[in-house]
Amino acid sequence: MSVWDDVVGQEAAITILRKAVRAASQIVAEGAGLGVDSGPDSGDAAGLAGGMTHAWLITGPPGSGRSTAARAFAAALQCPEGGCGVCHACTTALSGAHADVSLIATEHVQLRVDDVRPLIQLAQRSPSEGRWRVVVIEDADRLNDSSGNVLLKAVEEPPPRTVWLLCAPSADDVLTTIRSRCRRIGLRIPPVDAVADLLVRRDGADPAIAAFAARSAQSHIGLARRLALDEDARIRRREVLKLPSTLRSVGAAVLAAGQLVEVCAEESKSRTTERDATEKAALLRSLGAEGLSTLPPAVRTQVRQLEENQKRRATRAQRDVLDRSLIDLLSLYRDVLVLQLGTAGGDGIDLVNAEMADLIRAEARNSSATSTLRRMEAIGVARERIEANVSPLLALESLMVQLRPAA
Repeated sequence: MSVWDDVVGQEAAITILRKAVRAASQIVAEGAGLGVDSGPDSGDAAGLAGGMTHAWLITGPPGSGRSTAARAFAAALQCPEGGCGVCHACTTALSGAHADVSLIATEHVQLRVDDVRPLIQLAQRSPSEGRWRVVVIEDADRLNDSSGNVLLKAVEEPPPRTVWLLCAPSADDVLTTIRSRCRRIGLRIPPVDAVADLLVRRDGADPAIAAFAARSAQSHIGLARRLALDEDARIRRREVLKLPSTLRSVGAAVLAAGQLVEVCAEESKSRTTERDATEKAALLRSLGAEGLSTLPPAVRTQVRQLEENQKRRATRAQRDVLDRSLIDLLSLYRDVLVLQLGTAGGDGIDLVNAEMADLIRAEARNSSATSTLRRMEAIGVARERIEANVSPLLALESLMVQLRPAA
């Protein structure tokens, strides 16, 4: 067993991180601290693969396992054996319970200054029980200019036993000043078979369903797990993929857009409602205001702040669900294009949605490759519009009209 067992399909990255763990163990044995790299190559992992540094940037496509790799690295740094996976240091670091490993993942649209400032203070403290003070920021791409500049000062002048692990889809998503001070590790999309094996081994999923989920999620580990374990999620995905076949008129397109927004809103609400109520009850209990019909002004202010944070979290949750639905639609048209170009089954190219082959064949017969590419581009534009705070309903109405079959 090892802390790296759940980091699937990332052998090259694991090799680099293992070497860094060995170097870190030597630093601990010598009683030394980490120096700060400088120069144009300080962010090049290939050139410094055997060393250890104070700041790392782990990048990779969504679902590649960035946060899993970061947690595994944090656990290996704390483990006397370099990541055995079974000792107290490993198990607590992986679960988020280790006193010297802080895991930060925002549920808001951005990481704000108020989110980052406590991390700066935390990073200045020496490890209390472990070998290193490790701060993992899972959404470094959500740093804005203000919060990024606050973090930059801490990354520039780290204490000797503090390690920053930043995660983002790509280096370009992180502020230039920060990424230039980090050593970069790039992850790739893991193989479908490796993801399916992980779902069976770790989550006890049925092998056939695990294979379907890994393929349908296009090796996105988080989405594959949800599809494998949640039958409702599989049903919702299938209904989304059937939408293009219902778009016979402008009216039908507008109706389909409204239905999709409603379904996504319901799903995101189901994820957050219970948690929101639990958080509010816990806050009132901690303030001694539980059961009061009229809240004191100071309590009302804190409740209002909590509700604003929950509203921002709900906005992000709905965006994430909508974006996942649009990616599912994109995979459908990808399969249509594969058939139209005559490459299905050849050159190692398989259908993502093989279980809906009849629908895909019908769509391929009734359209051209040019129109399919145009529809895929329209989906990409809709994703960008929603990310830019355009009304989801307006963005999807425009999209569904463009997805209608030609007369």
